[in-house]
Amino acid sequence: MTPAPASNFSPAQDSAPEQVVFLLVDRFTLLAFSAAIEPLRLANRVSGRRLYSWRLVSADGAAARCSTGTEIAVDGGLGEVAQDTLILVCAGLNVQQAVPVSVLSWLRKCARHGARIGGLCTGAAVLARAGLLDGVRATIHWENHDAMLEDYPEVAITKSVFVIDGKRMTSAGGMASLDLMLSLIAARHGSDLANSVADQLIYSSIRTNRDTQRLSVPARIGVRHPKLARVIDIMERHIEEPIPPAELAQDVDMSTRQLERLFRRYLNRSPKRYYMELRLERARNLLMQTDMSVINVALATGFTSPSHFSKCYRAHYSTTPYRERGTQPAEN
Repeated sequence: MTPAPASNFSPAQDSAPEQVVFLLVDRFTLLAFSAAIEPLRLANRVSGRRLYSWRLVSADGAAARCSTGTEIAVDGGLGEVAQDTLILVCAGLNVQQAVPVSVLSWLRKCARHGARIGGLCTGAAVLARAGLLDGVRATIHWENHDAMLEDYPEVAITKSVFVIDGKRMTSAGGMASLDLMLSLIAARHGSDLANSVADQLIYSSIRTNRDTQRLSVPARIGVRHPKLARVIDIMERHIEEPIPPAELAQDVDMSTRQLERLFRRYLNRSPKRYYMELRLERARNLLMQTDMSVINVALATGFTSPSHFSKCYRAHYSTTPYRERGTQPAEN
């Protein structure tokens, strides 16, 4: 590898490298982990100093399996950490089943001793389950957002790519881990170093905690029609109490018939059908990611009748809500 280019970075005169512990939970998301550890390596390389050191741990000290099925060797199991250590919990699939009680107890102990603790991807759910996010602003991958709202109402869940709130930090997963780490590097060693690390990673659009995770509605649906985007945004924000088509049309100064034609033209379905699909998608996420009863999932997605919910769900997904939980495909 060619040497890193010279930078204008002037490193802080710390006597020892900052210690970072990565706790790898079974089936952790590989990209979120890689995007967090690589910036530390590059910060050392670009600065010409050992600013960071790290070690990998798992609940039992055995190799941890990531989202691709590959096993990653770790340096050991749970143990004592220094007060100023940064602990990053890397999680992914089936996080509720993958975390033993010993991990929760260890995290609580580390928190009592003053450690800074973060969650990458669904690592936020681990922190919430340990009670470390009560009253704290946090984020999680958009696919798990609704489940977090239902399971942990005491946590202030946002849709930001990452959040730093005191000694707690969370990132939404994927490349959001990189944005979080660049922010931490900039806060401790200056933006020049963070920018140099981003350049090494060929990452030209560094995001802040004010950026949101998902593409805009027009980008997601492939249609740039302001009134259509506005209606879909309203629908997404009112899943539990659906708004009638007539009111949706009124909100964007259209007639119900005009709204119907707009959806037919651009999305090939009626507003009612599109709304139903949004609600059923939310319901499926809740069934897969929470322990909520089917009845409560139905209520949370705007269905007052469990039988009607089951009928609509089966028509869309070719299975019932009750069977869905037992038929989730295994991922390799």
